[in-house]
Amino acid sequence: MSDAALSRDKDAVDLGPLAQSLGFLLRLSQLTSFRDFFATLGAENIRPGEASVLMLIARNPGIRQGVLARELMIKRAHMTKMMRAMETSGHVTRTVPKDDRRAAEIWLTDCGHARVKALEGPFLAHESAAAPGLTRREEAELKRLLRKYLGIAEAEVS
Repeated sequence: MSDAALSRDKDAVDLGPLAQSLGFLLRLSQLTSFRDFFATLGAENIRPGEASVLMLIARNPGIRQGVLARELMIKRAHMTKMMRAMETSGHVTRTVPKDDRRAAEIWLTDCGHARVKALEGPFLAHESAAAPGLTRREEAELKRLLRKYLGIAEAEVS
């Protein structure tokens, strides 16, 4: 066994080419963000995907379920299940538009608006501490690059 192998920390892991893999780094970043999300918003009893759905419906009243699923990259069957659960919990209501009987438009109920309002503070706290190892400038640059990678126009950021 080489001297380098003997002196290596027993808990250290050589990531090799994974350390340069965009997908690998994004996945670990997502897991880290989700861990922090649950640490901050755990008392709210909500998952990141559900929070994203509610927040987007709040900003886009009447959004079509298929459009929402596409934008969030959620499989149609999973989105349908989530919408049923949110409807049952009283957070959303769905209507069928006259121009497309196969579609569903989604609206927040008063209960849904209250839920989004209750999530705002904890979500903003989570976001303010989202990148502890980065400066504000580095965090802004990372977000800018991720939006570019995902094709999210700067005009959509508000």
